Amino acid sequence: MPAHAHHAIQIVIALDRNAAISGGDGEWQEARGIVVRPDAEHSFDCNGALGVMVFVDPESSEGAWLSTSLRQDITIVPATRLESIVPELRAFAEQPDESTDIAALVRRCIQGLRSGLAPARRFDSRVTTVLEAIRASDDLRMSLDDAADKACLSATRFGHLFRDQVGLPFSRYMLWRKLTRAMVAIASEGTIAAAAHAADFADAAHLTRTFYQMVGMAPSALMRGEFIEIPSPFNTLPADAGRPRFPRPSE
Repeated sequence: MPAHAHHAIQIVIALDRNAAISGGDGEWQEARGIVVRPDAEHSFDCNGALGVMVFVDPESSEGAWLSTSLRQDITIVPATRLESIVPELRAFAEQPDESTDIAALVRRCIQGLRSGLAPARRFDSRVTTVLEAIRASDDLRMSLDDAADKACLSATRFGHLFRDQVGLPFSRYMLWRKLTRAMVAIASEGTIAAAAHAADFADAAHLTRTFYQMVGMAPSALMRGEFIEIPSPFNTLPADAGRPRFPRPSE
């Protein structure tokens, strides 16, 4: 994948050989377990490995907790942290149709990457009000001025507060939310154009450009396999009713 950056924490666990990754410095590293910090530019090469890639919302309790252990943009996971994770993931990859609690499996994988209990994320109440409104609404065209009104702040003050709390500008956050909606829509709508419309992108070309910039591949790559839908495995904001989809390789 070419260099790209997205708002999620990216976790890669290779099951049979090393995958490769490079950061903004262009230096490549190979490992079985890799974690990329939110909004960090990186390039990825699976090297033909069978593996699992998980994107964790940094606003979730597990995401906030995991972020505190990431001292650099790219973290190589120690082999000892993978010992209990890899067998479960390999069993699921070999028999995906077995009755596996996928949400619990994802949760165990995330929590196995570091010790301790995941704390609850604490946002400023004004930011929480806006995030809840975004999650509860089907309309992803909220402007900075609209968000500032909900928070009872000026646009400038809210923009600074939001970036400080969430870690990126409000407009970039909204673009990431639109992209995650497009990922789900691609599986159900059947065409890139329909998914772009469902996620409030101007057109298919706009969605494709954004996908390349944030995920490093074309959105059509998500149409090569089947999708299964699970409830969000992490506690997030009270209004979060999102249900992420995880791809299953084609047979």
